[in-house]
Order: sequence, then structure tokens, then C-alpha cells
Amino acid sequence: MTRATRFASYASAVAFCYFLVWFSILPVPFIAEETKDQIMPVLPWWVLVSFGSYSLGSLGLGLWSFRDCPEAYAELMHEIQEAKNDLRAKGVTVD
Repeated sequence: MTRATRFASYASAVAFCYFLVWFSILPVPFIAEETKDQIMPVLPWWVLVSFGSYSLGSLGLGLWSFRDCPEAYAELMHEIQEAKNDLRAKGVTVD
């Protein structure tokens, strides 16, 4: 099973349960009906904002710790220099 298939199956199962709770087909124990009615419409936005925050945080951490990998840094700088030289050879001003 590929990652996309696995993600689609999990996402559809979660979405199905979400709609069952939202339309009051599946009761939620220990939560009042009024509280559930206030939380359920904004839950997808909360998940989206949380995922975006996690993504930006992991991207920022990767950029912050990029110099901790000297081999990757040297390889990337070498590839950038090669690309610049190739563009200069074709007559493109790079700097």
C-alpha cells in the first residue's frame, strides 16, 4: 500500500467519523451537546492551522540546523557554483 493510498484511507475514515459526530448520529460521551455544536464546525480549521504551524516549524528548524550538515552544505554550494558557471557559459548574467 502506497503512502497516498494509506493517507486517503485514514483521511476518509476520520472524515466519516467527523461527519457522524457533526450530524449527531454518533454521540460523544462526556461532552455537552452545546459544546459539541460549538467545537465541531471549527475543528477542520484548527487541524489545518495546526498542520501549517507544524510544517512551518519543521521547515524553520531544518533551515536553522542546515549548517550542522557540512557535507550537504558543501555539496549544495558546489551545485550552485556549477549552475552559475553553466549559466555564464550560455551568456546569462547571474550576479
